[in-house]
Amino acid sequence: MDGWARWLAVAVAGLLLSWALLMVLARTLPPGAARELARFLPACLTTVRRLRRHPAVPRRAKAALLVAGLWVLSPIDLIPEFLPVIGPLDDVVVVALALRYAARRVPRGVLLEAWPGDRRIIERLLGPAAPVERG
Repeated sequence: MDGWARWLAVAVAGLLLSWALLMVLARTLPPGAARELARFLPACLTTVRRLRRHPAVPRRAKAALLVAGLWVLSPIDLIPEFLPVIGPLDDVVVVALALRYAARRVPRGVLLEAWPGDRRIIERLLGPAAPVERG
């Protein structure tokens, strides 16, 4: 194996191990707001994955969700991840904006069904439901 390929393999392995460690540590948090915040980005990625496969989601919303998912998975960030508290902030903002964009184009029930976390969090993120027009 070449030097750069070995370095890349070590970097990817380190990244995956750090994610696994963070997931284990997040499970040990007591129930409450801190635990839900630790689950927010994984829940967002699960929601993005589910919505990308749903037939009721239009192409533009799927494209926005794909960009948000790739942004979260990308090692390149506007704010470095190692900074406490604010590190994942750019990821959270990008995913929140993509979900709000999708929420304007996707039936609310589809979005709520795709969310694996606490329903109150996604409802707060999406805001109040749009009134149904009757005509």
